[in-house]
Amino acid sequence: MGIGGYSKGFTEAVNEMLPVADIELIEKDLEERKAMKEEKKNVKKKGKPKLKRVLLKLSGEALAGENKTGFSEDTVKAVADQIRRVSDTGIELAIVIGGGNFWRGRTSNDMDRVKADQIGMLATVMNCIYTADIFRMYGLRCHVMTPFLCGSMTELFDRDKAVSYMEKGDIVFFAGGTGHPYFSTDMATVLMAVEIKADTILAAKAIDGVYSADPKTDPTAVKYDKISMQEVVEKKLGVIDLAASVLAMENKMPMMLFGLSGENSIVNALSDKFTGTIVTVE
Repeated sequence: MGIGGYSKGFTEAVNEMLPVADIELIEKDLEERKAMKEEKKNVKKKGKPKLKRVLLKLSGEALAGENKTGFSEDTVKAVADQIRRVSDTGIELAIVIGGGNFWRGRTSNDMDRVKADQIGMLATVMNCIYTADIFRMYGLRCHVMTPFLCGSMTELFDRDKAVSYMEKGDIVFFAGGTGHPYFSTDMATVLMAVEIKADTILAAKAIDGVYSADPKTDPTAVKYDKISMQEVVEKKLGVIDLAASVLAMENKMPMMLFGLSGENSIVNALSDKFTGTIVTVE
């Protein structure tokens, strides 16, 4: 057999027409396509996933990787590869990305809070446009939605349209927060999850779960495997802000927190290999 399982005669004809480098690229592409088909077959054999629809919250700082600010292309590509694999299982995905790798409105004390928050909203838009474009390189159909007009760069948020996109297997990014100042991306995350009726929120952070204290400053900090949102609020653990916590509790929206930097962290979060913290709302 020749290239990609074609007849020897066909392969010899191709060899005469194309340089060796081009033939190697064709063979590599065919092998990758074959591997993707096998992966999809294996997914179908395993049956339907436990979760139908999830909202993934990505930390802006986590996407920056070791750079701390801006983008880490390797990190975003690793996320894209995992999202492709998750999408292939049939799970519907929406994504919210924080803007902390560029700007944090609440840490700017020398300017008007409204303006500071607006800059933060635009930071999330930049993150989503960049990440969506990387995702498209991995064969994923993506849509970036915002609660305000951004010319032709994004689509105006429409819940029904967003759900329709997800049902078709497309990835939907919710950028720009709630569109209003004084509301964090935590609030936008919970709000969007409730609106699209997600089964849970996956929160991929720079830290691998919920701790009793900041593990960076307190060596005695203990990691929780499971904790209620009520306890998070009472113990002031700072998982998400108070307003978002209340909205999650009122609408029974659970969360799963884990570290983005771990190998296959997103894929593992949706399997029996989850090692983060489950935040319940019962």
